[in-house]
Amino acid sequence: MAPTLFAIAAALHSPAAASAPLTASATIDAQAPGVRIAPEVYGQFSEQLGRGITDGIWVGEDSSIPNINGYRKDVVEALKDLHVPVLRWPGGCYADTYRWRDGIGPRAQRPVTLNKWWGNNEEHNAFGTHEYFNFAELIGTKTYLGINMGTATAGDAKDWVEYVTSPTGSALAQLRRANGRERPWKVDYAGIGNESWGCGGNLTAAQYAPLMRMFGTFVRQDGGPEIVSVGPSAGDYGWTEEIMKAHDQFNELSLHYYTLPTGDWSHHGAATGFSKAEWFSTFAQTRQMDELIARHSLIMDKADPAKKVGLAVDEWGTWYDTPPGAPALWQANTLRDALVAATNFNIFHRHADRVRIANIAQMVNVLQAVILTDGAKMVRTPTYYAFWMYRPFQGASALPVTIDSPMETAGASSVPAIDVTAARAPDGALYVGIVNIDPDRNATVDLGVAVKGARKITSQVLTGAKMDSQNPFDASEQVRPAAFRGATWAADNRLHVDMPAKSIVVLAIK
Repeated sequence: MAPTLFAIAAALHSPAAASAPLTASATIDAQAPGVRIAPEVYGQFSEQLGRGITDGIWVGEDSSIPNINGYRKDVVEALKDLHVPVLRWPGGCYADTYRWRDGIGPRAQRPVTLNKWWGNNEEHNAFGTHEYFNFAELIGTKTYLGINMGTATAGDAKDWVEYVTSPTGSALAQLRRANGRERPWKVDYAGIGNESWGCGGNLTAAQYAPLMRMFGTFVRQDGGPEIVSVGPSAGDYGWTEEIMKAHDQFNELSLHYYTLPTGDWSHHGAATGFSKAEWFSTFAQTRQMDELIARHSLIMDKADPAKKVGLAVDEWGTWYDTPPGAPALWQANTLRDALVAATNFNIFHRHADRVRIANIAQMVNVLQAVILTDGAKMVRTPTYYAFWMYRPFQGASALPVTIDSPMETAGASSVPAIDVTAARAPDGALYVGIVNIDPDRNATVDLGVAVKGARKITSQVLTGAKMDSQNPFDASEQVRPAAFRGATWAADNRLHVDMPAKSIVVLAIK
C-alpha cells in the first residue's frame, strides 16, 4: 500500500491542531519476556445474514463481478492483505438452526430454507461446507465451525466433522469426494452451540454444561479441533463459574460483548452524525471489555490456575441502529470504529495470557465490517485499516506498559484519552500502538523504552478530518494509513510522540 499524507495533513491543519495538546506518558518494559499475542486474536466472523456472505463474499461463478470460483476477487485480495488468522462460520444465532447437509452437493439441488433469526429470509444454501472451507484455503485462514447444538443432534455434529476431515473410505468421506473434494480439510476450532443462554436455546449454564460435554465427546478427535464452549454474555459471571466446573472438557470459553454508544439495546445510537457526547460514551462502553475480561479471568483462574483454557472473545465490535431500508445489520463504518477496534486490540494484548481468539462481528457488510460492498463496488473501511496497521502484533510478545493519561469524561464515566500497547516481534523489532480518543486535541506522548542497538523508527498514523469520516464508494478514501514522522528520540531512552487528535499511531522500532 502506498501511504498518503492526506489523513495526517487534514488533522494537523484543522482548528483543533491549534488547541493545547494533551500530555501523557508511558513506560514500556522492553526487557520483560512478554506473553505471546495469539494471531487468532485478530480473527473474523461471517454469518449468513444480510449481505455478509451473499453478495459480500460469494457472488457465484456466473456473476459479472470479477470472481475466483464464485468468490469476489476484490474481497479475496483485501482479506489476503489483512492476514486473517481465523474465520468463524456459519454463526452466530444462525448456527443453531443450520443443517450442514443442506449446504452440500450440486447447488441447484440444495433446499431453500428459512433464516429464522434474520427476517425468515429464504436461504438458497449456495455457500455451504465446501464453499466455506475452500474460501478459508483461498485467503489462508484457520477454520472455526459453529456446531448446531440447538436443533441438531450430537450425531449430526460427529457426521459433519467426519465429512470434512476423514481421510478414510467411510461413506461420509466418499460423499465428500463425490461432491468434489478428494483431500480432507482441517477443522481448527469447533464451537459447541452459540449463545445457548439466548438464541441458542435459552438454557441455563447448568442445562448447557452436560450438552456441551456430550457434543464435545463426539466432535473431539485426535489432532483437533479445539473445543470452544459457550461462555457468558458480557457480565454474566455466574455462567463462567458454572461452566468452568467442566473446564477439562473444552479448550476455550467464549465471551460476547458489543459496544453500544447508548448502552441500551432498544436504541443503540447512530453510526454517523453523532455528537461528542456519543463519541465519548462509545469509548466508555468499549473500555468495559477490559473489566469483563479481567473479572472472567479471575473466575477462570480459580478452576484453571495453569491457564490451559483460553478465552475466545468470538463476538465483539460496535452495534448501531440499522438505517431504514438498509440490509440486516448493515451500518456505516467511520474513524470512530477504527479507534474502537484499536482500543480493543490493546485490551486483548493486556490479557494475552487468557485471550487466545477474538472474532470481530462481522467481516463484510454486517455490523463493524472491515469491508463494505455495493454491487461491483468495494471499500476497505477504517476498521480494516486498524487491523492492517496492527498486523505486526500477530504472534509478537506483549510487553508490560504503565500509562499515565489524562481522563475524558463521558457522562458518569471517565476514560483515558491515551492508550498504549507494546510488543516484541520474533525478529526483535519493537512495535508500539497508541490511540488518542480526544476528538479535538493533538497529544504529546512521552514514551520510556529501553532498547539496545539501532533505534530506527518507521511509523504510520490513521486519522480523518471528522469524527465520522468514512471511506465512501464513489470518492477517495478519507481514512487510510499515512506516513507518520511525529516520533523523535530524546534523552534517556525517551521517545517523544506528537500525534493528531482522534488518531491511531503504530511505531516500529528496529
